[in-house]
Amino acid sequence: MPPPHTGFELSSKIFKLLNEWGIEKKIMTLTLDNVSANDTCQDHLKNGLKFAHDVLDKIRKSVKYVRGSESRMIRFKECVSAIPDLNFTSGLHLDVTTRWNSTYIMLESAIKCRKAFEYLKATDHAYKYCLSVDECGRAERICEFLYPFYETTNLISGTSYPTSNLYFLQVYHIQCVLMESLRSEDELLRSMGEKMMNKFKKYWEKYSVILAFGAILDP
Repeated sequence: MPPPHTGFELSSKIFKLLNEWGIEKKIMTLTLDNVSANDTCQDHLKNGLKFAHDVLDKIRKSVKYVRGSESRMIRFKECVSAIPDLNFTSGLHLDVTTRWNSTYIMLESAIKCRKAFEYLKATDHAYKYCLSVDECGRAERICEFLYPFYETTNLISGTSYPTSNLYFLQVYHIQCVLMESLRSEDELLRSMGEKMMNKFKKYWEKYSVILAFGAILDP
């Protein structure tokens, strides 16, 4: 669905489709991936990401700087070309406030191009947002930590296959990831994990067992 992703626009679209499909009186639950409009895990993931604010802010500013003008984009592509074996086909991505998984995509694309950003820093004195070695390491750890959430979101948001049988097991998988983060020696990941686990428990200590039926009945 194209923007805007407001609560009104989303609800209107959902009701329209339910009526078209003739299931408006049969629907029992809805699984949504948009956070700000639907009050799901996104707000809590974003709260956890506040611990990584400095690194994410520099990456965000780096992407905005490069994409801010055609000449900068051309210059950045020249920097990419100067780095052997660097694949830039996916481009740079900027995250959006309504979709937390776009933060993962932004991180992944920027990390792949970190050497190009270093080259840009050496050749463009106006560029001030290059990550330090330590910050690059933190960005990589954050990206690795977020990957299971990104993967799960894509899996249960699929539209070309059934997802009710996947949902309960994927939530359990997320719980395992969070529990593992609590045992991490990395203070950043542990802090993120603690914040996210508190929210996870708040919303999942009490849930409808109907969410497990799809997994139980899955042949």
